[in-house]
Amino acid sequence: MSEQENPIRDAIAEAIAGNEVILFMKGTPEMPACGFSARTVAALQSLDTSFAAVDVLPDPRIRGELSALSQWPTIPQLFVRGELVGGCDIVLEMLETGELAALLGAEGEAGTIQTPAVAGGGALQIENRL
Repeated sequence: MSEQENPIRDAIAEAIAGNEVILFMKGTPEMPACGFSARTVAALQSLDTSFAAVDVLPDPRIRGELSALSQWPTIPQLFVRGELVGGCDIVLEMLETGELAALLGAEGEAGTIQTPAVAGGGALQIENRL
C-alpha cells in the first residue's frame, strides 16, 4: 500500500482537522481505560472544555498510525486546532500554569484537577471509524 493509500491515517488526519479539540485516548471520556487518559479527560473537563474523543483500543492500527502521524509515542494525545499539544504530563503541567486555559480560551485559571474521576459531559464522541 502506498503512503497515499492509507485510509486509517487519512481518517485520523481528517478527525484532527475537523475538530477544534480532539483527544486520542484509551477508552472513552465516560470510561477511560487508563489513568493517564482519565487524568487528561479530567483536566479538560475541569476547564469545561468540549472536545471530541477517539478510543485507540479497538484497532491497534489506529495507535500506530496516530503515532506515525504525530511523531508522539504515547497515548493519550491532545490536539488543539490541528496541532499536537502533548500527552498527559504536558496537559497537566499546562493546566497548573494556566497555559491550557489560555490555549483553549477557557474561563479557568491555573490550578489542578480535584479528582481524576470522569464525571460525564464535556466530550463530544465522534464515531470511531478509524
